[in-house]
Amino acid sequence: MNPTILQPVPVLSNDEIREILVKRIDQQKQAVGIVVGVVEPAGRRIVAYGKLAHADPATLDGDTIFEIGSVTKVFTSLLLADMVNRKEVALDDLAAKYLPENVKLPERSGRSITLLDLSTHRSGLPPLPGNLKLMDPRNPPAGYSVNDLYQFLSGYSLPRDPGSEFEYSNLGAGLLGHLLAYRAGTDYETLIGTRITRPLSMPDTRITFSSSMKRRMATGHNAMLAPVADSDLPTPLAGAGALRGSANDMLTFLEAFLGYREPGYRESPLAPAMKAMLEVRRPAGQSEIGLGWLFYSTDGREIAWHNGGTGGFRSFVGYDPQERIGVVVLSNASTPGGVDDIGFHLLNPKLPLANPEPPRQHTEICIDPELLDHYTGRYQVTPNLIFEITRDGDRLFAKGFAQAAGQPIALPGFELFAEGEKNFFARVADHRFTFETGPEGQATSLILHKAGLDLPAHRLP
Repeated sequence: MNPTILQPVPVLSNDEIREILVKRIDQQKQAVGIVVGVVEPAGRRIVAYGKLAHADPATLDGDTIFEIGSVTKVFTSLLLADMVNRKEVALDDLAAKYLPENVKLPERSGRSITLLDLSTHRSGLPPLPGNLKLMDPRNPPAGYSVNDLYQFLSGYSLPRDPGSEFEYSNLGAGLLGHLLAYRAGTDYETLIGTRITRPLSMPDTRITFSSSMKRRMATGHNAMLAPVADSDLPTPLAGAGALRGSANDMLTFLEAFLGYREPGYRESPLAPAMKAMLEVRRPAGQSEIGLGWLFYSTDGREIAWHNGGTGGFRSFVGYDPQERIGVVVLSNASTPGGVDDIGFHLLNPKLPLANPEPPRQHTEICIDPELLDHYTGRYQVTPNLIFEITRDGDRLFAKGFAQAAGQPIALPGFELFAEGEKNFFARVADHRFTFETGPEGQATSLILHKAGLDLPAHRLP
C-alpha cells in the first residue's frame, strides 16, 4: 500500500484575497489600504488594495512601508536565540547581568528575572513602566530615556514571582532588546541590522527611515480613519515595537523561517536560532508562547504568529511550518479588530473572517456649555480602567487611566463632541459616551460605547 501523501492546504487565490480586502476597506471601512503577502511552495505573491492615504491616491504594493508594531518582538527574540547559539548569552542568564551595576532589577521570593522570562512575557514586569506618563501605550514619546527606564526598574516591586505567570509586557520586550544591545556593545537598531536584516537581505526593515523608505511610507490612520503622525518609540523600548517594514521584507523573513525545514526556501545562517525559537514553550493564557512567536493550534495544525499595532497601523505575520506556508497582512489603520482574522483565515480557511461594522458617523451639535459641568468627574469602567472627564471652556475632554500591576498609566486624552445633551463622541477613536443624570442634572454614571460593547461606569466620589 502506498503511503498517504498529505496535500498542502490551499491558500486563497489572488482574486479571493482581493475580494476580502475590497470588502474590508470599501464596505467595512476598517482601513485605507491593506497589503497581503503569501509565501507557499509555489512561490510568493502580493495582493494589495487601497491607497497610501485618504489624501494620496497612490496605490500600495509589496514595497510600501508600514509600522509593524509588536511584530518587532519576534525580531528581538530572534536576536536572543542567535546570541544563545553564538554562546554570547544563555536563556537562563539573569537579566541584571547585562545592566550597569548601579541599576537594581526587581526580584521576588529569591527569584530573579531571566532573559527567557523577558522573551516569554513571564517576568512579572507590567505592560509599561509607571513613569511613562500622559501618552498612548502604543506610542510612548521618544523623550523617555534610558535613565528613566533604570529609575523605574530600580524602584519597582514585582507583584508575582518571575517565571510564574504570563502577562504581556511591552516593557519586558523593550528591556530584552536593550539588554542584548548592551551585551553586544551597540544599539538595538544596529544589532538588528548586523545580525538579521542585512544577512537576510531585508533593506526596508529599520527604525530610522532611509530616503527611499520615507518616499514609500504609508500614512497611518486611527479607528475613524483620520490620519495620524508616525510613531516614534523611545530608544529603551525599541525592541517592543519600533521597526518599520514592507510586505516583501516580511515574506523574506518568513521564507527564512520556513527554509530551515524545507530545502528550496531561503537558506539562512540564522536557521539554528529560528529552529530554537519554536522549541522553547511556555503557557500563555489558553495557548503557548515560544521565543517571540505565539502559537495557535486547531484542526491538528499549529500556526506560529504575532501581530502588531501602533497609533496608525495594524500588522499580522504568521506561518504554518507543516504546510510550508506563510502570510503577512499590513494595514494603514489602527482599528480595534486589526487584521489578525485575515491572516489566520489565509493560513487556515476553516478559521472564519470577522465581520466588523463600519465606524459610526456622527453629527456635532451645539449645546449649552453650562451642561458640561454636570459631566466632569471620574468614572470607574472596570477595576483597572478609570476615565476622567474634564472641561476647558466650552470643550469637554476624556482621559483614561489604566492600572497595571498597581501602577497607574495615563492613556491619551481626547476631546468629546456633543451629538445630544447627554451623548458625546470622539473623533480619534470609535468611542461614544452617554451620561446618565440624577434629578439635579448631575451625572451619576456613564456608558462607554466601544467596539460594539456598552460598558457602564459609575461616578466616583
